[in-house]
Amino acid sequence: MTTPRPVLGVAMVLGSGALFAVNGTVSKLVLRAGLDPQQLTLLRAVGALVGLLVLCLLVPPGARRLRVTPRELPLLVGYGLTGFFGVPMLYFVAISRLPVGIGLLFEYTAPLMVALWARFGQRHRVRPRLWAGLALSLVGLGCVAEVWGELKLDGIGVLAGLGAAALLAVYYVLGARGVARRDTLSLCAWAFGASAVAGLLTRGVVAGTGGWEPLTADTDRGAPVALLCAYVVVLGSIVPYLLVAGAMRHLPATSVGIVGMVEPVLAAAVAWTVIGAGEALNAAQLSGGLLVLVGVALAETARVDPPRVTAPPAPDPITAPH
Repeated sequence: MTTPRPVLGVAMVLGSGALFAVNGTVSKLVLRAGLDPQQLTLLRAVGALVGLLVLCLLVPPGARRLRVTPRELPLLVGYGLTGFFGVPMLYFVAISRLPVGIGLLFEYTAPLMVALWARFGQRHRVRPRLWAGLALSLVGLGCVAEVWGELKLDGIGVLAGLGAAALLAVYYVLGARGVARRDTLSLCAWAFGASAVAGLLTRGVVAGTGGWEPLTADTDRGAPVALLCAYVVVLGSIVPYLLVAGAMRHLPATSVGIVGMVEPVLAAAVAWTVIGAGEALNAAQLSGGLLVLVGVALAETARVDPPRVTAPPAPDPITAPH
């Protein structure tokens, strides 16, 4: 059994947050170059699936770790369709219409939904600060959207961000069950497999098989689209997922979730630096973003954990899947 090393766990979460944050800007550049959210989701899922299958074969016990029983399939499919297909596709829709930082702020309301589900769906005890966290987050989102003005944010982008948050909340709940039954590599491989199948079906029904010409082009910043897609697959998906899963061996899920909230901050900074003024947030939106993050932290720490059982739970990858 691994001896917990909290400092290493924090470093791993920060590393994954930085990679995910850069992935937001990289993904937006790819989308601006001509790929649509469905295509990028499909490419990401297939690429990550291939990479994880190779790792599964190379790391002992090899292919045996991929064995699955019929009873496990509904959880694996649901886990993949929510966190590995639905969340990134809606996230890509959101950041194609909103600044990256704002899209992530809407998505990062997912822990609030999980806390509310724990209170009303599972009847868990919660601390009173849950309601303060909910209120702060709602006020913060109002500031981000500037509700006192003309609501300049794109409506579809906002709905996509909130939809990503809802699916991310389901991903958290299913993930807590999945990691208790399987190792991280096989769980992520099966989940990306479900995502890849869903992406292929969606692509076939909605858009056919054409439209991949942007992969041979450059972005408006001069970077090859194919190279940026490789980042999305390797450093924007495979590596950060494994870092988060590894961190969960050293930190409780709540701590990972809170430390992981550096991602919206880093993502906004990277997007503003690389893409430019269109990603900048004004003073009201920056203040609102801070309120959202504080509110989520309050809500995430409001749940009262049930008494521990003798067998410790397996790691739970709780950071947002981008």
